[in-house]
Amino acid sequence: MKWTKLISNKRFGLEQYHEARKDERSEFQRDFDRLIFSAPFRRLQNKTQVFPLPGSIFVHNRLTHSLEVSCVGRSIGTEVAKMLIDKHPELRDTHVEEMGAIVSAACLAHDLGNPPFGHSGEKAIGTYFSEGKGLELKEELSEHEWTDLIRFEGNANAFRLLTHQFCGRRPGGFVLTYATLASIVKYPYSSLLSGKKQKFGFFHSEEQDFCKIAEDLGLIRISKEGEPIRYVRHPLVYLVEAADDICYQMMDLEDAYKLKILTHTEIAELYGAFFDETRRVRIEEVNKIVEDRNEQIAYWRSAVIGILIQECARVFVEHEEEILSGTFEGTLIRHFSAPLREAYEECSRTAYAKIYRSKDVVDIELAGYKVISTLLELFIDAVRYPEKAYSQLLIHRISAQYEVNAPTLYGKIQAVLDYISGMTDVYALDLYRKIKGNSLPAV
Repeated sequence: MKWTKLISNKRFGLEQYHEARKDERSEFQRDFDRLIFSAPFRRLQNKTQVFPLPGSIFVHNRLTHSLEVSCVGRSIGTEVAKMLIDKHPELRDTHVEEMGAIVSAACLAHDLGNPPFGHSGEKAIGTYFSEGKGLELKEELSEHEWTDLIRFEGNANAFRLLTHQFCGRRPGGFVLTYATLASIVKYPYSSLLSGKKQKFGFFHSEEQDFCKIAEDLGLIRISKEGEPIRYVRHPLVYLVEAADDICYQMMDLEDAYKLKILTHTEIAELYGAFFDETRRVRIEEVNKIVEDRNEQIAYWRSAVIGILIQECARVFVEHEEEILSGTFEGTLIRHFSAPLREAYEECSRTAYAKIYRSKDVVDIELAGYKVISTLLELFIDAVRYPEKAYSQLLIHRISAQYEVNAPTLYGKIQAVLDYISGMTDVYALDLYRKIKGNSLPAV
């Protein structure tokens, strides 16, 4: 793969047009701005990241997480671009210089397809079809369509949201650049190849759209003609993935401290493992001046993120040839130097044992399963049998942009999934209560 082809500012849905620009923003900065001002992005403020939405203690939601990932991604991308241009001077004055802006925009978009209630929302949708009432629909769908549903994936849903022409929306969804769109697809293959991890990058309905982008950018296609679609990743996916992994791991630890799940000593030990003795002593000396323990933890965390940004850039450039040839294996973090990799893995083990299985996190997962499965059952029945009086009431709740009258069952189900996955936690819970009769509009 070639950098000059991979970094394209062609816009999906407006390929035939070349608009005259009156300001100094690059096309990739325009991507960033379009995402920031979009309604789906704003709704992330009321979507769970890991912990339940805040009461008296503020913890991260999907919006704050996405903004932080975007900042880290911009830093990694900018550093990589500088190193690549030093290594390949012929890349100067090409779009490679704008790598930081591309990664930053892609990071903003990476969670747009996630349904309410965090990752449990994804599981709730998949298990509704594989284990719940949705199982009865299996015989009416193709193998590919069915696999899309039982392995519902937020990453694939983000690509759909950004590229699909919903009713009343301009062609090409958000009309983002090819480079930004390709940079969010962590799993560039169809659901038929998702395997045990149940990860994939695009639904059957958007498969040709992804192929169009991939071929234009020169991504290497692994699958043969007639086989399920599979490409190698766009190189910038590794940077988006690393920024996401760094932020959720480091910020979840900080949130856990604020919620008294982890102690100050535990956090200091986890963060401190990323530094050599000299740097650790220096940080501890600074923290002696800072009395607020939350600020002490924040200082540790910011120093760790700074180190990981530099390490990501080093690994990426060091393995550039493998990444461009599609032979690079694993994540950038997997290729960190031993001390940093071991420190990161210890954070991961602690997070899984003490954070992701904590009572509050499990409670939100339980609630999410019940709310989402109930909404799916009611709205899928409504679009399947629209002639019923109750179905008509439910359909009137669905925005006109969603294609509830699609000609196929798969299309109708996708319209319901588009509607439900776009909800905030609060909206989904409120609608659930109203439908169940537990809450009435104020009079």
